[in-house]
Amino acid sequence: MTSAELSLYPLTPDYEPIIIDFIRLLRQQPRVKVATNGLSTQLTGSYADVMAALTAAMQPTIEGPVTCSFVIKVLNVGVEPGEEVEV
Repeated sequence: MTSAELSLYPLTPDYEPIIIDFIRLLRQQPRVKVATNGLSTQLTGSYADVMAALTAAMQPTIEGPVTCSFVIKVLNVGVEPGEEVEV
């Protein structure tokens, strides 16, 4: 299992629609679990499925007219939102 935590920062005062569209694209990906909170979005699934979901959702955003920054952390464990990871 793999988990990814990501944040999207569109460089525009009207940032909410861009973030909402991105999250909708992620939720359309059938093989990953998607959870959101006020700070980030978390994906959990196989490595291939998480990376495919990220690619599918990020591409339209990256190719759009607004400059955006993505911050992504990828873990080699499946993490449920709110769950502590033992190290």
